Amino acid sequence: MALTINTNVASLNAQRNLARTQRDLSTSMERLSSGLRINSAKDDAAGLAISDRMTAQIRGLNQAARNANDGISLAQTAEGAMQESTNILQRMRELAVQAANATNSAADRAALQSEVNQLKTEMNRIANSTTFNGLKILDGTFVSQQFQVGPNANETIGVSIQSMAADDLGRYTFDANNTTANEGTGTPATAATSAPSINTIAAQTLTINGSKGEATVAIGAGDTAWTIASSITNAAALTGVTATARTEATLSGLSDSGQVSLTIGSGGNTASVNASVATGDLSELATVINAQSGTTGVTATVSGGTLTLIQAEGKDIVLEDFTHTTSGATITVTGASGNTTDLASGGNDSTRISGSIEFSSPESYTVSSDIANTAGSILDQPANTTEIPPMEEVTQVDISTVENANDAIKIIDAALDKIDAQRGDLGALQNRFESTIANLQNVAENLTAARSRIRDADIAQETSRMTKSSILQQAGVSILTQANQTPQLALQLLQG
Repeated sequence: MALTINTNVASLNAQRNLARTQRDLSTSMERLSSGLRINSAKDDAAGLAISDRMTAQIRGLNQAARNANDGISLAQTAEGAMQESTNILQRMRELAVQAANATNSAADRAALQSEVNQLKTEMNRIANSTTFNGLKILDGTFVSQQFQVGPNANETIGVSIQSMAADDLGRYTFDANNTTANEGTGTPATAATSAPSINTIAAQTLTINGSKGEATVAIGAGDTAWTIASSITNAAALTGVTATARTEATLSGLSDSGQVSLTIGSGGNTASVNASVATGDLSELATVINAQSGTTGVTATVSGGTLTLIQAEGKDIVLEDFTHTTSGATITVTGASGNTTDLASGGNDSTRISGSIEFSSPESYTVSSDIANTAGSILDQPANTTEIPPMEEVTQVDISTVENANDAIKIIDAALDKIDAQRGDLGALQNRFESTIANLQNVAENLTAARSRIRDADIAQETSRMTKSSILQQAGVSILTQANQTPQLALQLLQG
């Protein structure tokens, strides 16, 4: 290698290596001081882009978990208020049961009604004043709301809370009681000598569209109210609509005193009854009928000169082989629809009384039949015409009479069912939110670990690199010093 003065190649080489060592040392110090392997795009452009996307996901996941926690808090607030509404309804039901008792006077029921009125007002107040973060949640306006439970757009859980006001709770109900199709009492003047083998209900198909969905219910010719109601209730899981049946008939207008004999029954089970009766007094006949109720399924009550027969399940009541010791004596039988039949002694008159069916649901629904009322439908509508039941609201609860008190119990039961269903939805929602939060936290944890592997500095590795660079720096400075002294040798040669 030539000895030169103008160009010191060894010094230039030492400077270049020292500069590179200095850059490496600066990079190691930056990474160790920040804890990050990637501090700018020049460190790893692709890694920076990936880690930034992961950061967006992680922060979104963490916020989504907080959103889900807010959802749990809202659901708990709503359910807590519903619990108090439930307590109010339970008290109202208790008062209705009390008012239904015959021992209460009109004044007693008026006092009970006064408390019911206050409770209805309080229910409305709770519904209209329960809020979460300033949002009313029980007045019916908090519907189709979305909780953002994911880091990306439209990753939501929908929530709807129905109105819990007394104005919006109750039951949708109507009676399927067609006066033609639902009575088999014979002619108005004199009944047939043997009861009809079936009633006049025709084969038909009902279409029920309720809160849970739509279903069809097949009804056979002559089906009893009990059979029909059972079929409707069996489909309740699909429609949300239930039905109950009840058969009532009144015996009145007994024209003569004497000994009465007849066969009474329901559901194929009959029994013979014999009793002494007097004009306007059927109490002994009621006693004898009740004694046979375990066999017949029919009970009797007396009010004045009227005897009421009840088949609580809705099975047809059959009266056969009526005789009276006084020839020509009659008893008038009136079915629930209002049709009347006179049973005359001597002709062994008989009749069949069919029951009425009551549809009920806490939610709105529709019912239609594929045949007309004039053709034996249980609905008082033309064929394929929708029946839209009206709503009996909690605000309409009136317990001033025994009949109204019994109806109030049904309304309150439907309201309780609706609140319980909504509370069940909120409970399920809370559990879903908790599962969502657990999943979000798990995903955020795994993404954080993945981002760390891309962006975080390996301290052990960077410490080793810094130590190496520090040693090289010291060596480079020493070599550069020596290289800078090389031209001095040329000067010594010149000085000879």
